[in-house]
Amino acid sequence: MSILTLKNKRMTRKSKEDKVFDIINFFLVAIILLLVVYPLYFIVIASISDPNMIYEGKVWLLPKELTFEGYQRIFGDSKIWLGYKNSIIYTVVGTIVNVSFTLMAAYALSRKDLYGRNVIMFLFLMTMFFSGGLIPTYLVVKNLGLLNTMWALILPKAVAVWNVIVAKTFFESSIPNELLEAARIDGCSDVKFFSKIVLPLSKPIVAVMVLFYAVGHWNSYFDALIYLNNENLYPLQLILRNILIQNQASTMMISDLDSLAAKQRVSELIKYGVIIVASIPLLIVYPFVQKYFVKGVMIGGIKG
Repeated sequence: MSILTLKNKRMTRKSKEDKVFDIINFFLVAIILLLVVYPLYFIVIASISDPNMIYEGKVWLLPKELTFEGYQRIFGDSKIWLGYKNSIIYTVVGTIVNVSFTLMAAYALSRKDLYGRNVIMFLFLMTMFFSGGLIPTYLVVKNLGLLNTMWALILPKAVAVWNVIVAKTFFESSIPNELLEAARIDGCSDVKFFSKIVLPLSKPIVAVMVLFYAVGHWNSYFDALIYLNNENLYPLQLILRNILIQNQASTMMISDLDSLAAKQRVSELIKYGVIIVASIPLLIVYPFVQKYFVKGVMIGGIKG
């Protein structure tokens, strides 16, 4: 046996303290995972269980008296599909606007040859500490003629200053000035350099920005509650709010039921089912951007 092999074995051998530390970490992580995952798991099994069994406390590990009536009524309701369509439109259009403005602002502020960039950055930072408030914002949106349009949910929050800071730090850390100088020698303009060189090298931060903004748009309901009066423009989350908080299940979902007890039973199934239905799109998208997420956040989060 070689000396190198013996040395490697000694290095890989763990002390008793290391083993105890690993065991404690394992149990702590397992407990945290259980606390996070179980509520989600409970919603899944509750959405396909008899509500009476839930009230009696018999549903905690496996579904009881399996039923898909809640999902059948959810997918049979036109308002749910309309909310889905609206949320997808708001999320896609809003994310494109957000990411475009954020990356352009962050890249410009990362350039040391931008005249007055410190003043511009100071004005950006001021908005993180001081804002006009809800009423002035509403009046601005109203005077711009954006009420009851999807732009009322997109334009007022087109740029998040914190995301600009993260993206700016990423550009400063990952795009060397020498690359810009070489591109200039070849006759590359600033716009072409940004679109052809900077963006392809910035996939991690682009993925992070897309995820941040998309999750924000998908989960947002307050702006729609304030700026939208037309129910045909409601996003899915606002419909979900009406069902969960105000207990306003669509009349189409329970119109065929005569008994109050039956309506209450189906309403409970609908509540749990709508939560699952509203969460599925983000659960599908997240794995595709996960590989860029950690890298983008870590590099963009370095301050120095």
